[in-house]
Amino acid sequence: MSDTPDSVVHTYIQTHRETFLDDLAEWLRIPSVSAQPDHDADVRRSAHWLAAKLRETGFPVTEVWDTPGAPAVFAEWPSADPDAPTVLVYGHHDVQPAARADGWLTDPFEPVVRDGRIYARGAADDKGQVFFHTLGVRAHLAATGRTTPAVHLKLLVEGEEESGSPHFRALTERHAHRLAADAVIVSDTGMWSEDTPTVCTGMRGLVECEIDLRGPDQDIHSGSFGGAVPNPATVAARLAAALHDEDERVTVPGFYDGVADLSAAERALIAELPFDESEWLRTAKSHATLGEAGYSTLERVWARPTAEVNGIGGGYQGPGGKTVIPSSAVLKLSFRLVAGQRPESVERSVREWAGARVPAGIRHKITFAGATRPCLTPLDHPALQSVARSMGRAFGRPVGFTREGGSGPAADLQDVLGAPVLFLGISVPSDGWHAPNEKVDVDLLLKGVETTAYLWGDLATALR
Repeated sequence: MSDTPDSVVHTYIQTHRETFLDDLAEWLRIPSVSAQPDHDADVRRSAHWLAAKLRETGFPVTEVWDTPGAPAVFAEWPSADPDAPTVLVYGHHDVQPAARADGWLTDPFEPVVRDGRIYARGAADDKGQVFFHTLGVRAHLAATGRTTPAVHLKLLVEGEEESGSPHFRALTERHAHRLAADAVIVSDTGMWSEDTPTVCTGMRGLVECEIDLRGPDQDIHSGSFGGAVPNPATVAARLAAALHDEDERVTVPGFYDGVADLSAAERALIAELPFDESEWLRTAKSHATLGEAGYSTLERVWARPTAEVNGIGGGYQGPGGKTVIPSSAVLKLSFRLVAGQRPESVERSVREWAGARVPAGIRHKITFAGATRPCLTPLDHPALQSVARSMGRAFGRPVGFTREGGSGPAADLQDVLGAPVLFLGISVPSDGWHAPNEKVDVDLLLKGVETTAYLWGDLATALR
């Protein structure tokens, strides 16, 4: 759809390659670790650095938005075409903690290029994938002769994603009129592999809870009272055991309400991916697969809701034995949600399910942490097809489709703005997000630049 001449895009990117990489390295040197209060000033410095660089790129509006935690960056570049669609790009500028003692071969905040890869904290997650938009939009303008993008382009770059985005939804609600868009591009994701470019179509949601169980007012003698009073540790174990049936389906009544099954086309696309289950198990440090009957491993991870016991405890934990009935026990659960499920409905169902199974004499309290909604964009959505076309054009090969088993703040954007969420990332599983020696391949990073150079013209047509 786009009339961007590929050769002009290639030439522009290569001409500005070194400046782009030097600028990225400068940003990577800022240790914007949102989880560590000692780095609060660095996170703020990172936000102001990005705002200044976006102004230098050409964005006429750049602002640093404060939150009760770390600041976010907003930028806007209106198109000269008043009828152009509006696209919002999301990413984050904060990073995970990192230190040489963790196993880094070099200083995590001093970028090093080895074998065509940049090693530094944030290289892939997420500074590199945010920053490729700066060169991409300039290549788009150079190749089309435009002075403004073909779409009304906005950026929202969060500063607390690595700390759980505690203030993100409130931020999006407060600025919803400024963030309004016809589509959202999330550049905080990856693709299947270097040789298999893919576009993610959705992420699962998340609900977490802790069930506290109280029985006797103190630990009591199991010989004197065992078998005659309720044991909170036994109740915790029974709740955990009752969470799934023999087919590994979640037994909470109403849990699957609203869940749409995978279509035959979606299952076929997943089956086409070069998935090596034995290699996946090695990565998982597990010795077998197990999950809901009737679904493949990838289908279970990407497209089915789940319930997991994250922790269980109660009673004596020291060496040897201690014959007591403990006074308390705890059960920690998490539920991954898929499109069609609502966190508040799942929370209500879990409360009712647990309450019906706790016997008299056991006091219980269920505490839910902040929930994340699932998001999913249909395969036939014009914006999704536009991302796939642009990426395929950059990589010179067909693009596949995946989903993400984890959860993130993208669903808040979809929920608050009412816009489809698309994922555009060039990182690969071996890049080591959150791990020592995080890296990004320079050639893949430039493929991200090229993809965005094509994308804005394509979306300008697709979303009209």
